[in-house]
Amino acid sequence: MSSFSDRSRQTLQRTLTISIVGLVVGLATAFATIGFIEIVGGLNRLLLVDPAARIGQDALILVLTTVGVLTLGGLLVGLILRFGGNDGAQLGPADTLYAVQLKERLPPPSAGAWSTLAAMLSLGCGASVGQYGPLVYLGTLFGQLGNRLPLGLRDIRSIAIACGVAAAISTGFNAPIAALIFTHEVILRHYSLRMFTAVTIASACGYVVADVIFDYPPLFLIEFDGRLHGPEFPLFALEGLACGLLAVVFMRLLHRATRLAAQMSLPAALKPMLAGFVTALIALQVPEVLGAGQDVLRQASQTGNFGADTLLVILLTKLLVTVICIGFGFAGGVIFPTLLIGVLFGALFAQWVPALLLSEWSGLPVYALCGMVALMSPVIGAPMTAVLLVFEFTHNYEITIAAMLAVVFANLVAAPWYSRSLYDYQLAERGVDLSQGRERAYLMHRQAGDYLRQTLPVIDSSASMAELQQALDRADTGTAVVVGEHGRYLGLAYQHQLGASDDTHQVASLELDPGRVFDERTSLWQAMHAMRDYVGEAVPVIDSSSGRYLGALPEAVVIGAYLDAGQELRREEHEV
Repeated sequence: MSSFSDRSRQTLQRTLTISIVGLVVGLATAFATIGFIEIVGGLNRLLLVDPAARIGQDALILVLTTVGVLTLGGLLVGLILRFGGNDGAQLGPADTLYAVQLKERLPPPSAGAWSTLAAMLSLGCGASVGQYGPLVYLGTLFGQLGNRLPLGLRDIRSIAIACGVAAAISTGFNAPIAALIFTHEVILRHYSLRMFTAVTIASACGYVVADVIFDYPPLFLIEFDGRLHGPEFPLFALEGLACGLLAVVFMRLLHRATRLAAQMSLPAALKPMLAGFVTALIALQVPEVLGAGQDVLRQASQTGNFGADTLLVILLTKLLVTVICIGFGFAGGVIFPTLLIGVLFGALFAQWVPALLLSEWSGLPVYALCGMVALMSPVIGAPMTAVLLVFEFTHNYEITIAAMLAVVFANLVAAPWYSRSLYDYQLAERGVDLSQGRERAYLMHRQAGDYLRQTLPVIDSSASMAELQQALDRADTGTAVVVGEHGRYLGLAYQHQLGASDDTHQVASLELDPGRVFDERTSLWQAMHAMRDYVGEAVPVIDSSSGRYLGALPEAVVIGAYLDAGQELRREEHEV
């Protein structure tokens, strides 16, 4: 009875501590998110990026301001990222995933602060990037700081980061349920009571700050008094298939642009400036591509604002400048650009397909909304988030069903042709593959060089057979590692080879077994599979560049690491 009471008390104490983390990190992140959004909005108005601020301005002033602001803004962003402490790269959701899934350290908070500043400036000067990717890392930054709370809670860093991400997305979208699911679906990749409690509280804090305190409207609202018609449901599926293809095109173009920028001899700090100049030239002809594009999103989602030709022009140019801006180094995310491009495509699809094929149909806003989430979902790998986002925006069950159909078919197309998401692809380029499960990714990231043991005796090739025998006797083993000049690995010598050899002969006279070897970069996952049919005490590990013997990797160490990884992940998922 006493032990049961102790467990109950400990559970209650942990729950209270987790709630405090969710509350503190959630509120801090929510207010910081509001500050981020307000600063970007102020810069947009000041620098004539906002469509309302451009009305009535002299044409020459608009030309000079657009070109000057984007070009100089790109230069400042490039300099900030170059000297901001993260090797010139911005920080985003992929870095958050990397830290949470692999238990790795994040860059220092100062690097996160510089990256956030670069994102605010990128958005403020009119670059075609999104704000929600930077907000995810802003939440990560506050979660990282929350890790320093002296609460004595296991996994506090992952919990605090999850809370920060949920609060940032909830505040930015004014959609707390979608933020809750996004955090579990994209960042954590699992559900547990501890995480669910903390993330729910943090997400609710974001909603209270955005909706109650600051009275921020949701990103996207439509009023739908009509109804869906049976023949439309195949069209929603068709729209989803088309959005899946468009998502693949977008992500592949983004990759091509990034690689093109990397191959250019232009200094890294100047590449965003070049992107800003090109974007400005395009914006002089199509001003709708400037900035994140909230106003364009709202207009495109309503009937009668844009004709099909105009929608097509805005769609293609927005896709182009987004790829250029992100690929060439402006700091920002892909979430909002995919929302806008999806709305444009959905509105265009509505005018091209149901309007021509059906005498009765639900209207352009429904298709625009379906296109919005169907394109976003495969890019960020969040189908459940996309569906719940629609429900929070519309409070309409029928539209949610239509969007769900579009989202499913978009993911069916995009996942086999690209990856689960852009973030997963970015991690795969770092050598981290989350597609086969968290345990595999964890072990693929752990390298043999970090688990070396000196279990095998090491003997120089110039030593005598007698010295080899003594080394084997001292180590109580039948296998020795033979090295040459500068410790270079030559092979393995065995006890049974000594019987027919003179004690005065050198070890070099033996026929050494090259054996199976790993280098310091061999992952534990690769080692585990390579050792399935291996007979021996341990596998030698050598330096990949010099061939120098570093140590040995025993089979027991690999098995232990695998079991520890599985146990740690299970505990994280199931512990209360």
